Amino acid sequence: MAFVQRRKGPDVVGSFGLLQPIADGLKLILKEPISPSSANFSLFRMAPVATFMLSLVAWAVVPFDYGMVLSDSNIGLLYLFAISSLGVYGIIIAGRSSNSKYAFLGALRSAAQMVSYEVSIGLILIVRLVTVLICVGPRNSSEIVMAQKQIWSGIPLFPVLVMFLISCLAETNRAPFDLPEAEAELVAGYNVEYASSMGSALFFLGEYANMILMGPCTSLSPGGWPPILDLPIFKKIPGSIWFSIKVIMFLFLYIWVRAAFPRYRYDQLMGLGRKVFLPLSLARVVPVSGVLVTFQWLP
Repeated sequence: MAFVQRRKGPDVVGSFGLLQPIADGLKLILKEPISPSSANFSLFRMAPVATFMLSLVAWAVVPFDYGMVLSDSNIGLLYLFAISSLGVYGIIIAGRSSNSKYAFLGALRSAAQMVSYEVSIGLILIVRLVTVLICVGPRNSSEIVMAQKQIWSGIPLFPVLVMFLISCLAETNRAPFDLPEAEAELVAGYNVEYASSMGSALFFLGEYANMILMGPCTSLSPGGWPPILDLPIFKKIPGSIWFSIKVIMFLFLYIWVRAAFPRYRYDQLMGLGRKVFLPLSLARVVPVSGVLVTFQWLP
């Protein structure tokens, strides 16, 4: 991100700053956790743990390679979207239990964003899911990947893939949709009372775990773990390596967007979800399903 913005990054600790995350982690672990005197102690401590645990539980249905998945359920994608939508409750609990005006305003911002993208952009996720299921057939994530050997679903559904990428930014509170944090207006948003302690670290770990999780969700469109090209030399590379390369590509897009675009306003976020994405996604389902039924291409 520093390279994109033509500035110096954290390059002091270790070679090229590679040890900076370890130094930050040690600092957060060793700092004393301080709770506000008027806070709800149990909820205050539970909020970051709940956010972090939800980000880890969602990985149970993500296939890294053929057969390399913890639970290969037929409702895997629905489970994934359900778990990812629960993360906002950790933010609301953190803001409410802190008994602080700034943290509570940050939680209210999160609730407003939940209304705007869990209703509108959340429906886009479902519509995108329905569109993929119409083209592919099974709801099992491994079978969805195997059904894309001939052509990636991201090619005929490229507009839906772009909308899904933008929806992932809003789903994970990444820039330019990081409105619950809003450090410019609310000091640090919902986690201002955690004072850069381990609770704050759990919030950021949960946020980045969700961001990495959305990479596999998006990489299901570019074929999952199979190689990019059906060449013998590419088949020698393990599928988990190809899967990691595709996820890293989408993570690069996330960082690129964060470095290049400013934060949206609330009215812009609501207008984008309700007036642009929702009509376009619903309009996309009709021609796709019509073409598949007309030419009898249904799986």
